[in-house]
Amino acid sequence: MIKKILKGLGIFLLVAIIALAAAPFLFKDKIKELVLKSINENVDAKVAFDDVSLSLFKSFPRANVTIDKLSIINKAPFEGDTLFYSGQLNLKMSVKELFKSEGEPMELESFSSVDGLVNIIFNKDGIGNFDIALKKDKEEKASENKPFAMNIQSYSVENLKFTFTDQSSNINMTIDKIHHTGKGNFAASKLDLVTKTEAVLNLDMDKTNYMKNVSLNLDAILGIDLDNSKYTFKDNKALINQLPLEFAGFIQMVDAGQNYDLKFKTPTSSFKNFLGLVPSAYKGDLDKIQTTGDFKVDGFAKGLLSDTTIPKFNLVIASNNASFKFPDLPKKVENIIIDTKIKNETGLMNDTYVNIDNLSFKIDQDVFNAKANIKNIAENPLVDAALKGTINLGNLSKAYPIKLEKPLSGILKADVTTKFDMQSVEQEKYQNIQNAGLVSITGFKYTDENGKGMDINEAVVLFNPSTLNLQKFEAKTGKSDINVNGVLDNFYGYLFNNQNLKGNFNMSSNQLAIKDFMTTEAPAKEGQKPSEAMKIPAFLDVTLNAKANTVLYDNLTLKDVSGKLTIKDEKVTLDNVKTNIFGGQIGLNGNVSTKTTVPTFAMNLDLKSVNISETFTQLDMMKNIAPIANVINGKLNSTIQLSGNLDAKEMTPDLKSLTGDLMGQLLSTTVNPSNSTLLSALDNQINFIDLKKINLNDLKTNLSFQNGKVNVKPFDIKYQDVTLNIGGSHGFDQTMNYNIKFDVPAKYLGTEVNNLLSKLSPSDAAKIQNIPVTALVGGNFTKPTVSTDMKQATTTLVKQLVEQQKQKLIQQGTNQLTNLLNQNKNPKDTTKTSVPATKEEVKAKTEEVVKDKVKEGLNNLFNKKKKDN
Repeated sequence: MIKKILKGLGIFLLVAIIALAAAPFLFKDKIKELVLKSINENVDAKVAFDDVSLSLFKSFPRANVTIDKLSIINKAPFEGDTLFYSGQLNLKMSVKELFKSEGEPMELESFSSVDGLVNIIFNKDGIGNFDIALKKDKEEKASENKPFAMNIQSYSVENLKFTFTDQSSNINMTIDKIHHTGKGNFAASKLDLVTKTEAVLNLDMDKTNYMKNVSLNLDAILGIDLDNSKYTFKDNKALINQLPLEFAGFIQMVDAGQNYDLKFKTPTSSFKNFLGLVPSAYKGDLDKIQTTGDFKVDGFAKGLLSDTTIPKFNLVIASNNASFKFPDLPKKVENIIIDTKIKNETGLMNDTYVNIDNLSFKIDQDVFNAKANIKNIAENPLVDAALKGTINLGNLSKAYPIKLEKPLSGILKADVTTKFDMQSVEQEKYQNIQNAGLVSITGFKYTDENGKGMDINEAVVLFNPSTLNLQKFEAKTGKSDINVNGVLDNFYGYLFNNQNLKGNFNMSSNQLAIKDFMTTEAPAKEGQKPSEAMKIPAFLDVTLNAKANTVLYDNLTLKDVSGKLTIKDEKVTLDNVKTNIFGGQIGLNGNVSTKTTVPTFAMNLDLKSVNISETFTQLDMMKNIAPIANVINGKLNSTIQLSGNLDAKEMTPDLKSLTGDLMGQLLSTTVNPSNSTLLSALDNQINFIDLKKINLNDLKTNLSFQNGKVNVKPFDIKYQDVTLNIGGSHGFDQTMNYNIKFDVPAKYLGTEVNNLLSKLSPSDAAKIQNIPVTALVGGNFTKPTVSTDMKQATTTLVKQLVEQQKQKLIQQGTNQLTNLLNQNKNPKDTTKTSVPATKEEVKAKTEEVVKDKVKEGLNNLFNKKKKDN
C-alpha cells in the first residue's frame, strides 16, 4: 500500500514538475499579447522590447513575467527621445491569474525594474514629453478592457537614472543611481507604505553647477489615503549628504491643485550639520572634526499650490559664532555667522524674498563678510548685495582640505556694493545699476594639473555704475609677461541675461610665448569622448589693442608686434597687425571664424623686404606655395591674398582648400642652385647658362593657388644675351609641371655650330637668328625630371647654316663660270664643245658640282660628331 502511495505521489510530482516547466511555453503568447495590449491601448509612443518570458520556478508559488529591454520612445515634437527604458522589468502575480478567461484582468502583486531610465523634458514652449496617454472616451468604464489590475504589495527600483530638462529656463537635473523599495497593500484604500531610497543628485541652472554628486537618503513611512488622495509623513529620516532632516505633515491632491501642510527641521543643532552638506570626498571623517556653535534648518510650507498661488513658507538657516577645525590642519575657521531667511507670507509668488542678513567667517586675522537681499522675484527681481573682507588664499588649504596639486597663495581684498533690478539689466539701462567699490588680488600663484603656473603680481577691478573697470592686471606665466587694462561694458547682462560679454582692452608685453597659453590634451582613451574642436566663444564681443616687443610662436621669433583684435560672432578679426621678422616686416589684415562646422580664414599679407630664404623655409604654408624659393638669397616685397579652411583642432590651414594669389618683387638676389635638386638637374642639361650668375633683381612674379595647385604666370629672366621665359604649375603634394623657354644665340650651341659660323662672313653671321630651346620640368621637387630639345635645335641650325653656305657657293660658282665663258668665247670658233653656253646652263652645272661638295661636307661633319660621341 505504501509503495502504491509513494508511486502515486512520485507520478504526481513528476506531472507537476513537467507542468511547471511547460507552462511558460503554454502561456507565453497569452502574456505577450496582454503586455502589448496593455501598452498600446494606453500610450501614444513607439514601444519596443526584446522579449517577454514567463517562469514558475523563479518566484514559486508566484508566476514571474520578465520583459527584457523595454523602451518607450517619444513621437513629435520629441521625436526620437527616450522617455522610459528598463533593462529588465519583472511582474509577479499568482499562478491562478494565468487561467483567467479572456477580458478578465490579471492582478499584479509586485513589480521590479533593473537598470532603468526616466527622461523628462520640457521644451521652450512649455510642452512636456511625458504626456503620451491616449485620450479615451469619457463614457468608457474605468474597469473595461484593462489587461492588468493593480494589487501591489511591494515594488523595487534598482539603478534607475532620472533626468529632468527644462529648455526654457535652462535647468538640468539628474538623480542617478536610484535604489528604491516600497512595501504596502495597494489593494486597500488606506495603507502605510514603507520606503527606502538612495540616490545621487546633480543640478545645473543656466550652465552653472549648483549641486554635484549630492548624496540623498530617505527612509520613510508614508500614510496613504487613496480615497482622499492624501499622503502623510509618519516616520522618516532623511540625509542630504550627512545633513539630517525630519519631515512631518501631509500633501493632499485636490481639484484646484495640491494642498501642503509640512514642517521640517534638523533634529540636532550642532554645526556638524552644516559640514554634513559638504560631499564626503571633501571633508573626510566628520566625527573627527572639532566644531563649536550651532547650525539649524527649520521651516514649514502650508497652503495651496495652484495656477495662481503657492504655499506660504518660511525657511530659516542659521548659525551663530560657530567654528570648525580639521584635526590634521593648522588653521581654524571661526566666528562663523549664518543668518538666512527664504520666506513667503502671502501665497503669491512675487512676494517671495531671500534675505542673507549676514554671512561671515574669520581665518587668523582675516575677516570676510557678505550680505544680500532679493525680492520681487516673479515680476522684476531686485538685488541688493555687499561684499567686504580679506582672504589670505594660502590659508584656505591650511584650514580646509582642498585638493590642490600646488597650494594657492595671494591676498584677496573686496569692498563692493551692488544694487540693480533685472529689467534694467535685460534692457541695458545701466544707469539704473548702482555699483561701487573694488576687488584686488596681489601675490597670487597658481599651478594647474598640467604643471603650468601663473603668477599674478597685482590685479585690480573697479566697480562703476555701468561698467567693470580692469584697472590693472600684471602677470607672468612661463616665459611670458602681460599687462592688461580695460573696461567690461555689460557684465550683468552677461551674468544674468545670457547677453554677450562686451569690452575694450589694452595689452602690452615684453615677451609673449604662445605655448604658455595653450593647453596640451592627452590622447583620448578607449571609450572616452575625444576632445572637441577649438571654438571661439559666441558670447564674446571684445576688442583688444595689443603690443609686444617679442612674440615666440612655434620656432619663430616675432619682434615689435602690434595690432587690433576684435572678437565677435565667433570670429576673430585682425586689423593692422604688424611684426618685424625675417629681416623685414609683415602686415596682416583678415579674420578667423569658427561659426561653421569647419573653421575658415581669410587673410591679406603685406611682406616688406623680408629675407626670401627664411620666409620660404620657416613658414610651412609659404614653403608649400614656393618650394624653389629656398635657393634664392635676397629680399622680397610681396602682397598675398589667401583664404580657406582650418584644421578644427590644430587651427592650421588645410592646404587642399587654399585659394588666393601672390604678387612679389625680388630685391638684391642671388641664386644657389646647389641647394636644389631641381636646379642641379637643370644645370646638368643646360651648359650655356651659369645659374649662379642669373640676375633676379626687380623680378616681378604672380602666383595663384586653388584646389591644391599653384599656378605661375609666365615671366621673363635675362641672362647676358639669353632670355628665359618660365611658367607652369606645381601642387602642394610637390608634383610639378613647368615649361622653360630659352631664346639662345647660335654661338652657345656647341663646337660644330661654331665651326660653321667661323666660315661665315661677319655680315652673314649677323643674319643668324637666336634659336628657341625648350626645357620641360616634371616629377617632383625631390626627384625632378628634366628634358630639352637641344639636339633638335642644334640639328635645325646646322641645316640652316649648310643651306646658307650652299646658296652662297652656288652663287659664287655661277658668277665665276659665267665670267670665264665670257672671256674665252670666240665667235669664229665653230668647234662643238661641252662647255655651257648660257647662264642657266652655267648655274645648273655649278649647282651640280656644289651639291657634291656640300654632301661631302655634311658627311664629314656628322661622321665627326658620331666619332666624338
